[in-house]
Amino acid sequence: MKFTLGWLKDHLETDASLGEIVAALTRVGLEVEGVEDPAERLGAFRIARVLTAERHPQADKLQVLSVDAGEGAPLQVVCGAPNARAGLVGVFGAPGTYVPGLDVTLKVAAIRGVESRGMMCSMRELELSDAHEGIIELPADAPVGKSFVEWAELGDPVIDVAITPNRQDCMGVRGIARDLAAAGLGTLKPLDVPVIRTETPSPVAIRTEDPEGCPAFFGRVVTGVKNGPSPDWLAKRLTAVGQRPISALVDITNYMLLDHGRPLHVYDLAKLSGGLVARKARAGEELVALNEKTYKLTPDMTVIADEARVLGIAGIMGGAYSGVTEATTDVLIECAYFAPEAIARAGQALGLASDSRTRFERGVDPDFLGDGLAIATKLVTELCGGQPTEVVEAGEPPASARTLKYDTGLTLKLAGLSVPPDRQRMILSRLGFAVDGGWTVLVPSWRRDVDGVADLVEEIVRIEGIDKIPSTPLPRAEGVAKPTATPAQRIERAARRAAAARGLNEAVTWSFVSEAEAAPFGGGAWTLANPISEELKVMRPSLLPGLIAAAKRNADRGAASIRLFEIGRRYLADGEGATLGVLLAGERTERDWRSGRAVGFDAYDAKAEAVALLAAAGAPVDRLQVMPAVSSVYHPGRSGTLRLGPKTILAEFGELHPATAKAFDLEGPVVAAELFLDAMPQKRDASRTRAAYAPPALQAVRRDFALLMAVDKPADELLRAVRGADKAAITGVKLFDLFSGAGVPEGEKSVAIEVTLQPGDKSFTDAELQAISEKIVAAAAKIGARLRS
Repeated sequence: MKFTLGWLKDHLETDASLGEIVAALTRVGLEVEGVEDPAERLGAFRIARVLTAERHPQADKLQVLSVDAGEGAPLQVVCGAPNARAGLVGVFGAPGTYVPGLDVTLKVAAIRGVESRGMMCSMRELELSDAHEGIIELPADAPVGKSFVEWAELGDPVIDVAITPNRQDCMGVRGIARDLAAAGLGTLKPLDVPVIRTETPSPVAIRTEDPEGCPAFFGRVVTGVKNGPSPDWLAKRLTAVGQRPISALVDITNYMLLDHGRPLHVYDLAKLSGGLVARKARAGEELVALNEKTYKLTPDMTVIADEARVLGIAGIMGGAYSGVTEATTDVLIECAYFAPEAIARAGQALGLASDSRTRFERGVDPDFLGDGLAIATKLVTELCGGQPTEVVEAGEPPASARTLKYDTGLTLKLAGLSVPPDRQRMILSRLGFAVDGGWTVLVPSWRRDVDGVADLVEEIVRIEGIDKIPSTPLPRAEGVAKPTATPAQRIERAARRAAAARGLNEAVTWSFVSEAEAAPFGGGAWTLANPISEELKVMRPSLLPGLIAAAKRNADRGAASIRLFEIGRRYLADGEGATLGVLLAGERTERDWRSGRAVGFDAYDAKAEAVALLAAAGAPVDRLQVMPAVSSVYHPGRSGTLRLGPKTILAEFGELHPATAKAFDLEGPVVAAELFLDAMPQKRDASRTRAAYAPPALQAVRRDFALLMAVDKPADELLRAVRGADKAAITGVKLFDLFSGAGVPEGEKSVAIEVTLQPGDKSFTDAELQAISEKIVAAAAKIGARLRS
């Protein structure tokens, strides 16, 4: 929600400075996202006159201008604007000036061989509007050399405030002014609601056939209007907050929306057929909206229609057919109340967002229909002329009167803040609540969010100041505090530290993904009914969609080697599970003079990360079995699972299936792993005491064995068999060579392993080493492996 300081002061009588206002807004819960001062942003631009304009010798569409910027000698400027001509007065940026619309700083440059010392600017280049057909044209008497911002009176600071969904009353400048007045920064000015006196009956009948979606539909015709450009004050005010001025009639509706949070719509009366009705859409109906897109309507959507066609999607956007133009002479002003739930459902189904929808689905003031229509009518007659007719009112707005019995001691009981009763009464009164002597509080019609007395406490505390709530430490027992981390939290912490130590970068991605991103992973078990966007609609079934999307963003920005991990939750049909995701893409090692080429990641890199991280988390990695992958997102021949037995899967790893990578538009081999931390077995020893570090007193002995085994038998099976041959002496088994071909019988492979033997209190004798070697060979034989001769 953007507004200017001058606009705010239309409603708030205050002497507070901009800094005080900004601080107060954040203090009362209206977080300020930014403050923009056009005088600072555009202060370097000056008014200049074009003295001469000649065709560029090397380009037909360019002109060489001689420009008087009020700084002495004329400056030479190359310009491509079609309206550039001698005598034109416009806005000039000298070398060294930053142009916000182009995100460039001007410098002296040669354009097609002709030097250019600055720039004549368009409205879009100064971010004043979207107009860019030509450079700005100012009146001929505009003072050359004067600051453009000062001359155009654009020095009104713009404040951007984030409005939370529950504060529908602050979706207009007046609501924000009311909060500031309650906070003590001034006085809220009385609302001037004009009395429109007319005895002219309305020529248009209005009715509502959808009392649930549109309980109240008010309208008034104004005849004999003259539509055209808005006056400067209105155009400048809308431009300052990012709205493009269109015409006086349209700009009035946008002004009412921003000023009072009251959406309106104007129809060209000449384009209507018969009366106006709010009804449900009929099967097969379509509408070309004001954004020039066609929308297919469904029977659960509320629309505004005449006797011939649909004219608009209720509360969201009007149709292009009935829009006003410069030729419009008679208009009908619509002021209706639409049910928030109906607007939200229709907007979501159509994927259509608008400023009107934002306000209607939060809930507009149901008691402001008549007053809002009167204020809009006055603006129309003042800016466009015309004669208003009587108001036609169809239906009744929902009842807004709500009373609450309040206890002033609740601020201390619920919020821990003691506020004197008189101060509480003053705060509530300034916010628009009516409080009688017995502390019965009447909730104003614009505060749809206030349901109970706890909401009143919230209002008092946020105005009084959350910073005034005393910090009170919780009681605790004497002595050293007991650890509070759960076993699952300790596992996650250990895994996180290990991943970072291994050179992986932690990513934090959304817990929601799009349907397209979830599809390669079997789709999502949970889909949001009202997501904030279609891209965040499905609760992620895996951490990999977010990591793949993050890798794609990094690759697009030139990252050569991508190493990411994330710890989070995946959401399945039977609940959620703690997961650690790893993704490796790009180059594992960069090219150098030894190899001459870069080496990419493969499935074994993903396996190595998975095993290392499982070990850090406390999993019994010595007992892990490698089995085929169960997920179709991986390459079927370059992936696997790490299991404790056939049913307990601790991790899945491998190269992503080409179709999965293609779905995310990610090129090159990409490997990944998912560690299912919730599947890890709990340690039987509940003691939190770490065993003392006791390094072995004697040096380990290493022996190599070359064995032959069936080519289709996993080498992991051999490693596990050898590791169990003598659990007391064997502390490590590692595969270091794999060979098949000449010298190896057909159907077999040669597997070379290194076995680490750790002596205890004395060194091994030759006889003991021989005995262990025989145990190793015997264990290998049990799975069909034999020593290679």
